[in-house]
Amino acid sequence: MPISRADVEHVARLARLALTDEELDRFQAQLSVILEEADKITRLPTEGVPPTAHPLPRVNAWRDDVPGPCLTREEALSTAPEIEQDRFKVPRIIEEAP
Repeated sequence: MPISRADVEHVARLARLALTDEELDRFQAQLSVILEEADKITRLPTEGVPPTAHPLPRVNAWRDDVPGPCLTREEALSTAPEIEQDRFKVPRIIEEAP
């Protein structure tokens, strides 16, 4: 299932990627190979095979939520790079006034 250069350009535009001509050619070839491999899977005889999320049976290993010893505030803050008002000081990530 070959993919056209126009398809690659369209996907790049949707992803807001600016690709060079060389990158478009390289990705066209790579995506064509990937789609050919995926097409092989569609030709496998899967009638009667139930859909699964994992090839091996998986079981969650649940345990009781038992409280344990906690750090004191001083212990928790002892390795913090910066502290402000007895709290971890972290860089501002929202662009607004405090």
